[in-house]
Amino acid sequence: MVVKQFAFFLISGGFAAGLNWGSRFLFSDFFRFEVAVVLAFLVGLLSGFILMRLFVFHATGKPIIPQAGKYVAVNLLALVQTLLISLVLARWVLPSIGIVEHAEALAHLVGVLVPVVTSYFGHKRWSFR
Repeated sequence: MVVKQFAFFLISGGFAAGLNWGSRFLFSDFFRFEVAVVLAFLVGLLSGFILMRLFVFHATGKPIIPQAGKYVAVNLLALVQTLLISLVLARWVLPSIGIVEHAEALAHLVGVLVPVVTSYFGHKRWSFR
């Protein structure tokens, strides 16, 4: 059961992460990189909550407001992780090793992927209990 649940978490989270990462390109047409990352994170946050609640943790019979509040709290930690990793990679690490073209896209991709494990356990043990 745990492996199946984690697989559904990865699929649902992967879809939400794809929306997060992809929407950043749209937002970047209108906002600075940092703001675009945060707005894209919100797109991923909303889509992820819906998918996790319905398909991963099967928590539709429980009150939505407390779940949403806890979900947001866990994801604020993920936002900090995503933003810090994205900025460090895009501004310093990737340029220092000669990767300049598409550095923001690559940095943001890594930043979105890193919080997968911390988010799973946070949601499993707290958000959707």
